Amino acid sequence: MAGDGEEDLAAFVALHGAALRASRVPTLYWESLSRKLRGEVFDAGDYFGIMQVEEVDEEEEVDEEMEEQYKKKPNPGNEPCFKVIVTNENGLQASNPNSVFLIDHAWTFRAEHARQQLRRVPGLLHRMANLMGIPFHGEVPDEGSIEQVLQEMWKYNQTYQLSQGTAEEKVPVWYIMDEFGSRIQHSDQPSFAAAPLFYMPQQIAYTVLWPLRDLETGDEVTRDYAYGETDRLIRKCVLLPWVPAEVLDVSCFTPEPPDEHYQAILAENKEKLPVAINPPVYAKDKVFKVFTDIQQVLNNLTHPRFVFTDNEGEADILYNFSHFKDYRKLSEEKPEVMVNQFPCENLLTVKDCLASIARRAGGPDGPRWLPRTFNLQTELPQFISYFQQRDRRGEDNHWICKPWNLARSLDTHITNNLNSIIRHRESSPKVVCKYIEEPVLFEREDAGRVKFDVRYVVLLRSARPLRLYSYDVFWLRFSNRAFSLDDLDDYEKHFTVMNYAPGVTLKQVHCEDFIPLFEKQYPEYPWTMVQASIFKAFAELFQVASSKPAPLGICDYPSSRAIYAIDLMLKWDTSRDGKRIMQPQILEVNFNPDCDRACQYHPTFFNDVFSTLFLDETDNCHVTRIV
Repeated sequence: MAGDGEEDLAAFVALHGAALRASRVPTLYWESLSRKLRGEVFDAGDYFGIMQVEEVDEEEEVDEEMEEQYKKKPNPGNEPCFKVIVTNENGLQASNPNSVFLIDHAWTFRAEHARQQLRRVPGLLHRMANLMGIPFHGEVPDEGSIEQVLQEMWKYNQTYQLSQGTAEEKVPVWYIMDEFGSRIQHSDQPSFAAAPLFYMPQQIAYTVLWPLRDLETGDEVTRDYAYGETDRLIRKCVLLPWVPAEVLDVSCFTPEPPDEHYQAILAENKEKLPVAINPPVYAKDKVFKVFTDIQQVLNNLTHPRFVFTDNEGEADILYNFSHFKDYRKLSEEKPEVMVNQFPCENLLTVKDCLASIARRAGGPDGPRWLPRTFNLQTELPQFISYFQQRDRRGEDNHWICKPWNLARSLDTHITNNLNSIIRHRESSPKVVCKYIEEPVLFEREDAGRVKFDVRYVVLLRSARPLRLYSYDVFWLRFSNRAFSLDDLDDYEKHFTVMNYAPGVTLKQVHCEDFIPLFEKQYPEYPWTMVQASIFKAFAELFQVASSKPAPLGICDYPSSRAIYAIDLMLKWDTSRDGKRIMQPQILEVNFNPDCDRACQYHPTFFNDVFSTLFLDETDNCHVTRIV
């Protein structure tokens, strides 16, 4: 039997050892944990109890501001306060291998589905309202109670992420522990640690709880809600959802990060910069051999000066879908081979880097063509200070949280709830950008005045000297519902990416049809004028991106070429002379964009791209030189 136990433990460690080590669960507890998971043993009730505490302190003076904050709570009044204590008469010894406990999860969800589940899952709203101390007496879910739970849940939410699967499956999962787990209070000197564990055999997540020291009967069970965070200011910020505080004394000034920041990004990306080479010269009539793994190129490139090869070693042009890393080797061994990427182009295509380099154009607030952006990993105090200052001045405080490096609006959330933004920082690296509260709208006959965004494909021929083109056709995406600054989790009102959402209408308007419709709606804003301001923004962006040597800027490797898709919106703004203007807002820059629609409606698309980038022939191509 002992042999079976050892085999079970070995199998358990093979599956879960890495996760347990990452969560710092002591090996002492692994065998017991394995046994409890296999047998679904929830024995915390034998050791702990939940105690209700009346927290009333008559003599304590409360300043006016704290009182205001208190009144703003969704459930002012004597909210029940609970704590968890050790009830076992023998206390609890940290050295006992059995002193590890499982906590069940009451609710597991993805943030964008929370409202829908509270409406539809029987009993869920009732349980969550009870757990959070929100009065809910009805049988039928009402929107007021749902809204309160959605606001308050950020004090209870925990998160984990699956490491394998599709991009959709890797979107962070949020969960709320059961009543026992949710009532364990915070302490800066915690008596316990807790961490989620995804148990593979059952495909279920639990929270693992273990003691950090010996406890006696009556001692409180606490955990550190800012576990692992040692910086005092960051701890204060991370703990704001539970310990309200002001950080107005922190400057919201966000200068560009130091050079070391970019060196670290280069090292993390494992990118090797090229050696200096002379720009290659090719015969005027040379036919280039192209090696590519992109089906759209294979299907649509028909220009006579390009032929495909399956042999990467004999290719003149490498046109790869995935990121190229070893430019040093390429530059040393085959400097004449051209590649469809630039070293350090992630400075454009990763959202936190884009915000950093853009500050070269517009100072610490960033340029007018980029929404005010903070990196939640490195600029959390500055963001909270800025948020609280805007709040004080009564200014709009809607923000959009985006992962650094995901496309298609995945794991992207719009909110005016500061607690929500602070907690989203725990799930995956994110930036938070000022949400455009006054976008230029487009009148749709079937839907009213909706948001829209515009996608331009730009062609970067070289970084120094800067040679940048735009493809003459742009693409439009529309929301499906009339815009208003409410229902922030209504995807079809606030987002424009509809081609990946199942069962959702995709409104398509060709740019040639769009321009007269737009000019009819906005006769004072001819599209040529709007596009000139868009191209000016693109020029500034690529100028700052290439203004410093790699890795602080895009590397000016002479054999590099690239195409990017730039997504933007227009917002209403006021010019320096007081005129109402349409200000372009660059949302993101995409590497190797999906060109399916481009090829479908413009069969010469890749012929134009290749001719411009690799032949320097633009005469009969649908491109406009920006710089």
